[in-house]
Amino acid sequence: MIRERLLAEEDEDPVLSLVNLIDVFLVLVAALLLAMASHPLNPFTADKVTVIRNAGRPDMQVVIKDGQRVERFKAAEGSSGPGTGGVKAGVAYRLEDGSMVYVPE
Repeated sequence: MIRERLLAEEDEDPVLSLVNLIDVFLVLVAALLLAMASHPLNPFTADKVTVIRNAGRPDMQVVIKDGQRVERFKAAEGSSGPGTGGVKAGVAYRLEDGSMVYVPE
């Protein structure tokens, strides 16, 4: 008798599964909104953000977002990272007070 009541209660409302599915989609939408809000290049923030992509590689990019303005800079065509293609131009010294002095050669 109790078993029949439990089975009868579960079969009464088939719309409940649809309501549960809508709840799952609402949670998914909230998670996507939070992920978008935490992204550094979020279009709704007025902060100044600098992002470096592929640092030290030939295809390096620097992306600067200042309010609604976004600028992209690419690495020079012949450069392949730090320490290549340069000529020594002088020496830099750090003084005791923390300042830097450059002495050209």
